[in-house]
Amino acid sequence: MFKLTSLAALLVAGSLISAPALAQGKAFATVNGQAISQSVYNAFMAEQKSQGAQESDELKNAIKEELIRRELLAQEAKKKGLDKKPEVQGQMDLARQAVLIRVFLADHVRANPISDAQLKAEYDLIKNSLGNTEYKARHILVEKEEDAKAIIAKLEKGEKFAALAKQSLDPGSKDKGGELDWSAPTSYVKPFAETLPKLKKGEYTKVPVKTDFGFHVIQVDDSRPLTPPSFDQVKPQLQQRAGQMQVEKLIKDLRDKAKVN
Repeated sequence: MFKLTSLAALLVAGSLISAPALAQGKAFATVNGQAISQSVYNAFMAEQKSQGAQESDELKNAIKEELIRRELLAQEAKKKGLDKKPEVQGQMDLARQAVLIRVFLADHVRANPISDAQLKAEYDLIKNSLGNTEYKARHILVEKEEDAKAIIAKLEKGEKFAALAKQSLDPGSKDKGGELDWSAPTSYVKPFAETLPKLKKGEYTKVPVKTDFGFHVIQVDDSRPLTPPSFDQVKPQLQQRAGQMQVEKLIKDLRDKAKVN
């Protein structure tokens, strides 16, 4: 059993909101003398297929009924003059624009495919930047340097790191004894990352480490060789990232060339 995408969901997504306004060509159906074009039906069918629906007579009939209901509601809105309101016209213009942008970007990505060689080069670059070791560390983050020094003094006297971590400003680790997940140094901001390789197993910093977040007391619990995921494992993420960068570059190039007053 298929399930049509709800009207509300489509309106929020803006995927088909402008279709009736842009309708041209052969009529698929007529409602109170107003034609619903075949192109609108085709767009709706394509939307459903993209979400996993299988084309069938049942689906065709359901789409026809949904388009008729939409046309009836649109006609009632026009009778009330809602389409003439400036704020409504603005929303309709934005919706039309969103459809055009979506189609344009999809066409640009298809016309400029990203090769496996490009993705592999990006994978190797990221892999090399990670280094060969990852660390199991813990930290205590405080606002003032003197507070960090006071924590170090307590550690020197034998107090437990986990107990002192309860005063940390890091909500994600304070209740876990300051413990962080296994990570490569590149996962952290530079001063934090540079500190990890300098500490032996079980050692903590004798001097507070300053970052943009505050002052850290850091301890390394363990280290191990870093085994990054294979290229095939992360290829989908690399494709998505490369696609986003491609679109960002396109927009930047267009913006640089644009004459804006």
